[in-house]
Amino acid sequence: MAFVCLLEIELHFPENGSLKGKRRELSSLKAQLQRRFGAAVAETEHHQLWQRAGLTAALVGRDAGPLKKRAADVERYVWGMFPDGASVESQLISTEDLH
Repeated sequence: MAFVCLLEIELHFPENGSLKGKRRELSSLKAQLQRRFGAAVAETEHHQLWQRAGLTAALVGRDAGPLKKRAADVERYVWGMFPDGASVESQLISTEDLH
């Protein structure tokens, strides 16, 4: 059996004044989540807004316990990078849930 943890990440950039600035912030965050945690990350909402972004990240693993810990680490990292403008929700799904 395998597990997938989906993380919905909402970000707010109150000081940002352009899509270019937003893209720079997102590129850095996505790269860090991929390198540090092995997450697959995509921008999934608010594409044309300068000050908001919605990302979805996915983590995959064989054991639920370590996967939950890695998801909590991702949440802490995102909140550390955006202490006043982030919310993160996660959901753990097993391959059994898909059948």
